[in-house]
Amino acid sequence: MSQAELRPRLFLILVIVGLVIVSYSSLACTVVIFGQSSTPNPGNLTSKVHASSFVNSSTMIPNASSLTGSALSITNSMRNSNATIPLPGKMPYISDNNRYIFSQNKSEISTPSNNSHTGEFGEGVKIAVVMPTFTAAAYNNAFYVFYTKYENVSHGINITKDLNLLSSRVTNEPSDSASGFSMLYLLGNLKWTRPSSDITFLTDQDVDAGALFRENGSNAFDVIILGHQEYVTEKEYDSIKQFVGDGGTMIILDGNVFYAQVKYDRNTHNVTLVKGHSWAFNGKSAWRSVSERWQNETAQWVGSNYISGIAKFSNNPFQYLPHEEQYLTNPNDVILLDYNATSPAAFISNMSGGVIVATYELNYLKGKVIALGLYSDDIMTNGSFDRYLDSLLLQYAVRTRD
Repeated sequence: MSQAELRPRLFLILVIVGLVIVSYSSLACTVVIFGQSSTPNPGNLTSKVHASSFVNSSTMIPNASSLTGSALSITNSMRNSNATIPLPGKMPYISDNNRYIFSQNKSEISTPSNNSHTGEFGEGVKIAVVMPTFTAAAYNNAFYVFYTKYENVSHGINITKDLNLLSSRVTNEPSDSASGFSMLYLLGNLKWTRPSSDITFLTDQDVDAGALFRENGSNAFDVIILGHQEYVTEKEYDSIKQFVGDGGTMIILDGNVFYAQVKYDRNTHNVTLVKGHSWAFNGKSAWRSVSERWQNETAQWVGSNYISGIAKFSNNPFQYLPHEEQYLTNPNDVILLDYNATSPAAFISNMSGGVIVATYELNYLKGKVIALGLYSDDIMTNGSFDRYLDSLLLQYAVRTRD
């Protein structure tokens, strides 16, 4: 994402901040790490934390129980606050757009075409929400200052100044440029669709350290959910790919994922650019390089690649404005919702038939990838999108073990 593309999401931030203030004032600041209660340590960036506890007291990430005291309280606090909410077990709750109908006890979801999913939604399914902490660090007055300063540099020229800008300290604080607040909002969706789901917050550094797997090498989770994971280490990239290949389900909320490779120093907690975003850096100099680090490999197992500059979407049920998207690059992609994108001129001239931006699914080895295709942060509080995301979570995340 370029600096010029950053846009404020004030409404979303205000919603999340309000929830955070309420929950923070009512909860003790106790962190449960690896199943044991301990006093938060601001200097400890190991943050594998169950959703029923704070990730870090300094970040004020809300306790899940404060958001989900009951299905009714979730609906009241996080959806269509002006709507009349029926009591549990009574009339089904009908969304404002009449697109999806949810029974209040969460045992059924149906659409106007009468497709219905009933039963126990994924009892015992283990879900990990991965906070894009490496991407947040890159945007924190670091990488993008360098990119802007040297945007006119041509290929073949080595840059040896301002290299400190290509490293940045990683924290666990949520960032609006890296899905931080949207991931917190997502927690409400997850706990609404399945309050008993086993949900864990991870960070990029956790995944880099192998948190997706048990000691015996098997997957530790059934589902992982990614946001704006633009910057990842090679080990993190390989781990996520292995997780899916071994039977896991990956849900990608945003466009512009796996775009650049970084390395992470656990002693300094610094993340440093290695390759991608049109640059490469070896610690001594930086030079022009590839845009998308693993473009061909990502197309093979994720099923799409980054695109920007879309003119418009002819099928736009969520009133989404073009920002940063994923376009389909694998013939095995199964389209769930095609947004009928009008392609940038450069893509029209280079690709027959233009590009397809869509929500899709792709089977990879034993697992599955579900990608929204859009930059979902921008529409996370849109009622229509909220319902659509709920339906995907019900179908692909919390029903995994049905």
